[in-house]
Amino acid sequence: MFGYFFDSTYLLMVLIPGLLMSGIASLMVRSAFSMYSREPTQRGLSGAQAAQLLLQNAGIYDVQIQRAQGFLSDHYNPVTRTLALSDNVYDSNSVAAIGVACHEAGHAIQHADNYGPLWLRSTLVPVVGFGSTASELLLMLGFILHAKPLLLAGVIAFATIVLFQLVTLPVEFDASARAKRLCLEYGIVTNSEYTGVNRVLNAAALTYVAAFASSLLTLLYYLIRLGLIGGNRSEE
Repeated sequence: MFGYFFDSTYLLMVLIPGLLMSGIASLMVRSAFSMYSREPTQRGLSGAQAAQLLLQNAGIYDVQIQRAQGFLSDHYNPVTRTLALSDNVYDSNSVAAIGVACHEAGHAIQHADNYGPLWLRSTLVPVVGFGSTASELLLMLGFILHAKPLLLAGVIAFATIVLFQLVTLPVEFDASARAKRLCLEYGIVTNSEYTGVNRVLNAAALTYVAAFASSLLTLLYYLIRLGLIGGNRSEE
């Protein structure tokens, strides 16, 4: 039977590694944020003020900074040109908050600079939205009906998710690199505080790496089960 319902290959190749990677990445983010959220910066700017300073120095005045609900729910929306900071970041003057706020401001600066990978990621959003829904439906029907064409279509749809996550990596890495450089250049943090910013943002980057790696393993598993790589098992 063609399927992945907790067979040994799926368990060892996808499920266990995926859970381990996401769990470790999440633990590292929470640990780093917790550690440096207790360390205030000497300059004392809040996360919102730090983000605003980066935007102003970049000549960006049409991005609105607002609050977001939820722990580390910070994000930049290029469509509405809004930069949302969680309560843990918006009002806090901690090293951790400054790092996160400057990272999100980095995305707004990317947008203003027409940074290619950010444009590509934004373009892929509707494709991924369709691909995510379609892949689940096509794979489910393919497994139930034992229909290889449906399964292949489902895998192709799922591949759009992997592509999106791949494109996300340079976007996130570049935003962090901008944040690290600018928060030090503008005197938002001192050299010693920069270490904390670096650790928080590096830990956050691992969550995107883990998500991509997990999805890539899933895609490879589907390809193996379709017999497109590593031999043909599609008729099992």
